[in-house]
Amino acid sequence: MNTQQETIYAVSSGALPSGVAVIRLSGPQSGPILRKLIKGRFPVSRESCLKKLWDPVDGSVLDHALILWFEGPGSFTGEDTVELHCHGGRAVVAAVLRALSTFEKTRPAEQGEFTRRAFHNNKLDLTEVEGLADLIDAETDAQRRQAQRQMDGALGDLYSQWREALIRSRAMIEAELDFSDEDDIPDSVADEIWVELAKLRDQIVAHLSDARRGERLRSGLQVVLLGPPNAGKSSLMNKLAQRDVAIVTPEAGTTRDVLEVHLDLGGYPVTLIDTAGIRESAGMIEKEGIRRALVHAEKADLILWTHAPNVAAEELPESLLKNGAEIWRLNTKSDLGSDADHDSFETTQEINVSVREEGGMNALLSSLESFAERNIGLIENPLITRERHRSHLTQCVEDLNHGIQAEGFPIELRGEDLRRAADQLGRITGRIDVEDLLDVIFRDFCVGK
Repeated sequence: MNTQQETIYAVSSGALPSGVAVIRLSGPQSGPILRKLIKGRFPVSRESCLKKLWDPVDGSVLDHALILWFEGPGSFTGEDTVELHCHGGRAVVAAVLRALSTFEKTRPAEQGEFTRRAFHNNKLDLTEVEGLADLIDAETDAQRRQAQRQMDGALGDLYSQWREALIRSRAMIEAELDFSDEDDIPDSVADEIWVELAKLRDQIVAHLSDARRGERLRSGLQVVLLGPPNAGKSSLMNKLAQRDVAIVTPEAGTTRDVLEVHLDLGGYPVTLIDTAGIRESAGMIEKEGIRRALVHAEKADLILWTHAPNVAAEELPESLLKNGAEIWRLNTKSDLGSDADHDSFETTQEINVSVREEGGMNALLSSLESFAERNIGLIENPLITRERHRSHLTQCVEDLNHGIQAEGFPIELRGEDLRRAADQLGRITGRIDVEDLLDVIFRDFCVGK
């Protein structure tokens, strides 16, 4: 059976119990089902009304609900859609869902199925779908704003404009090839087109040269606390998180594994990672903790190298000095005095902090917020937010370069390069050959969305 011919339903408003629960239906049976659930005048499309919901089996009242009827294609999914705003008790919702299950060609929705139907009905492209997923998952204001821009089509519109430019250029080149004897086709139009295509390629290259700001904003900057045992990493972690995330004791080597906490710093997402203390004389379990610490440090955007008085200094591994991450030196336990023994490697900045007396904490937080603003602050142009976008854009540039640099080659072959480049952009928005991607994209959506 064509799943688009089935009517689907699900709770779209989150965990129960709640003050209000929204039950959504979408599909061809939405209207007929609503007529059997209510009595009296059928709602006007896109106007809310209060109605009793009647059990279609025994005729009892299920609930008093606010009804919204959206006639397709003027709905989120592009299909006839109903929203039942019921009381959010578990028994109420269970009774309404049980009533819906009695109708033919009607079934519970799968994860992301409402949004998937919106995509298939051309209500959203894939970048907008991904923007919607990011908006639901957004934890900070900056993530919310980026997701909103993407869901509103900023990224998809940009890629569609580039794709249309490639298609027009290819059409003009083929027109010169097919109708070179016609007066209305200018001579050597292809020469001008390749100049314009080189400019378009440069725009895409500039778009790719964004230091992965969009991806960093989606996932959060990775900030790793690294240093010798008893240097105050776990105490600092707890202070920044404002809760007891890590165990703190005078015993060296307490932290054996990697601990993560998500912070909102000035609206920007930061994942702060506490790690095992770096030292040579460590047991088997502690050595594994140190190995994991170094793995996370190699992927970090920022390393906070902790140093405390009367704690034996350790050398930062050479590999971490070459991974491109900034390294800050934190002189922890500054209330105990200073220590002239500095590490041999250079750091971007040095901050004195004391968890016990809260000295330097405001300076550290301010510096972290500035770092986040500098690395993932929103800019006017749309940002790449996923690796799959970057991969298709990179291939698009390669195809464009191949065509632009292939002077003297048959124009048909150069035109084929343009077709491939345009197809790469089409795959980002989901209009060309993306069926194999859909299960991956929609699997993380919640049921009801």
